[in-house]
Amino acid sequence: MSDLASKKCVPCEGGTAPMGRAEAESLLKQLQPEWRLADDAKSLHREWKFKNFYRTMSFVNAVAHVANTEDHHPDLEVGYGYCRLKYSTHAIDGLSENDFICAAKIDALPVQ
Repeated sequence: MSDLASKKCVPCEGGTAPMGRAEAESLLKQLQPEWRLADDAKSLHREWKFKNFYRTMSFVNAVAHVANTEDHHPDLEVGYGYCRLKYSTHAIDGLSENDFICAAKIDALPVQ
């Protein structure tokens, strides 16, 4: 388990600056290499492919569990055999450590 995955999200109600590109790129190195930073460095993206809809939805349900446990929720795009996930901290219009914590926890999920 990565250091990020062992952390807990802290509530973010705004009033703080979003993470800068350099810090985001540093934390990105602690995630699986499939994660991508948006060009404007305001969000984090990844896509998964699955054999069928059932496996896709099983993964989505696991992501929902992480999101509810951490009280930090991604944007999801789901269809037959794929899931696209985007993390951004809406309250600050950019990235926070919470986005990377959740991404690391999702990296630790068993995916088939």
